[in-house]
Amino acid sequence: MHVTSIRSTKFKTQKTALYLLLVYIAAQLSSLVLFIPGTKDFFLSFVSASEHKSFVLAAWWNTIAFLIALVIMMFLIRRDKNFFTIFKGQRASIGVTIGWGVIGVFLAFLGQIVASLIEVYLLGIEAGSDNTALIMDITRIAPVMIITSVLLAPILEELIFRRVIFGSLIQTQNFWIAALISALVFAVIHRDLPHLLVYTVMGLIFSFLYYKTKRLLAPIIAHMAMNGLVTLAQLNIDKIQQMTDSLPK
Repeated sequence: MHVTSIRSTKFKTQKTALYLLLVYIAAQLSSLVLFIPGTKDFFLSFVSASEHKSFVLAAWWNTIAFLIALVIMMFLIRRDKNFFTIFKGQRASIGVTIGWGVIGVFLAFLGQIVASLIEVYLLGIEAGSDNTALIMDITRIAPVMIITSVLLAPILEELIFRRVIFGSLIQTQNFWIAALISALVFAVIHRDLPHLLVYTVMGLIFSFLYYKTKRLLAPIIAHMAMNGLVTLAQLNIDKIQQMTDSLPK
């Protein structure tokens, strides 16, 4: 009876993980609706901006799609009380988890720097992410995109790549296999293949934070903070450059 109960709980948890994955995929592919003849023009009619209407539409579309996806995911998770019970042992306290989340920001930036140096000097890949550049172009025109890149995307991505993919694999595989597979999928989904190594390293670090604390809160904090700092820096790049130029040489 006990074994049957455990199997039933595990099946329910995996079923929830599958539903979350399908919701995430639907959110990612939702913009394909705009390719239906007449649909894009219909939604653009609600955009008041005179220039870069497509960027404004993209920002609002992503924000609304991700928000709807998050609400649906939270509803599904609330129905599965064992969804986050995948690791053996005691979970880290909230205080320790937050601490690891903060440490994770520095680990992520360090990992990104090391991976970037390898790409540039060993692989001959030009520095700079096209994916990040496009997001920042959209953000400058439609600041609502900040909600997506700094808040919604980190939560959704940690739910999918750390809990759903890594969390499912870690139940049958060792840490490195589970972390590497989830990190590679995380890297590919960002559609910036020349910088696959950078995103993979970040994915590995976020998986480590989850594994270390047994709480998804740790990688969410690190992911949010990293995206927030990058966004803040990019939006103020001219001011930062002026401050740098004004320093004594």
